[in-house]
Amino acid sequence: MSWGKTLDHYGVLVEERLRDYFAEAVKKAKDYHPFIGKVSSALEEFVFRKGKRLASCSTLLTYQGYTNRIDDPILNVSAGIELYRHCILIHDDLVDGDDLRRGEETIHRIFSGDGDVRFGEGVAVFLGDIAYTLAIDVILNSGFGGDKLAKILRILSEGYREVNESQILDLLFEGRQVDTDEWYVMASNRAASLFRVTMLVGAILSGAPERDLEILEEAAVNVGYAFDIQDDIIDTYASEDQYGRPPCGDLILSKKPLHVVCALGSKNREESETLKELLGRKLTAEEIEQAKMIIRDTGGLEAAKETSRAHAEKAKALIGNAGLNRETKEFFSSFINYIEESLDWYR
Repeated sequence: MSWGKTLDHYGVLVEERLRDYFAEAVKKAKDYHPFIGKVSSALEEFVFRKGKRLASCSTLLTYQGYTNRIDDPILNVSAGIELYRHCILIHDDLVDGDDLRRGEETIHRIFSGDGDVRFGEGVAVFLGDIAYTLAIDVILNSGFGGDKLAKILRILSEGYREVNESQILDLLFEGRQVDTDEWYVMASNRAASLFRVTMLVGAILSGAPERDLEILEEAAVNVGYAFDIQDDIIDTYASEDQYGRPPCGDLILSKKPLHVVCALGSKNREESETLKELLGRKLTAEEIEQAKMIIRDTGGLEAAKETSRAHAEKAKALIGNAGLNRETKEFFSSFINYIEESLDWYR
């Protein structure tokens, strides 16, 4: 089974658990205040927008990879992981000023509908925080307990701190030029942190041996780097029809994805300076194509692709050495292969 079909299959199970949880959570919110009920319903709609459920299924499949079963407690935890993922997305959309997420309005845009931007942004801040507390609530009441529960809650807390630290650096880097080493510092707490959290939570709850926890942690970090680079390339090179949002959003915000970092550090100073002048402002269609061409011509795109592939290959080797069952190994290998193959779509 391909990684996409695997996610479709197990994602349905996570969604069923989320529906059960939201039925009670939305009712409780409405009983408290009608508008809080509206906000809670908006969160439910946001979470249920079409998506791959990659975060929650990474936890679910890692657990299944050691136990050979799917049970109620791990489905509860996986639902919590999905809420954890979405609290990050709400804040990410707000900070980046994005209008769309998966083709529909972002939370801050929904609640700025009457033109009150401050109100919409404030709701997004608080709702993102609420989503995090809901994630913790689901996990605390999952059916797991003892040292394992305490350990995964620490990992989740550390991961949330890490991703917020990376967001701060992402903002900082908009105003300055950075090198590859600084990019790694920032990226180590971004997708690398998310995969580390989701895979380790599943492994710890399954009772995986300590040796495997070390292997999976390193594998997760490498998957995260490979995925991060690929996702950033998609942001620059995919069309709006493919990506669900206009291309070059990162460049318009003067963000520093790896392919841009490599292009700005190119020996071709003339093209690097031209690219620098294009960053941080609204781009015309011609300027978007110019920026893409410069990143290609300076070697920035290929350098980033090579780095992504190197991390992908390392991740696959590590997954192969873990004690996971065949289905879970095939899932992660298939997903990592997709990351590598998709790099060739963008030239």
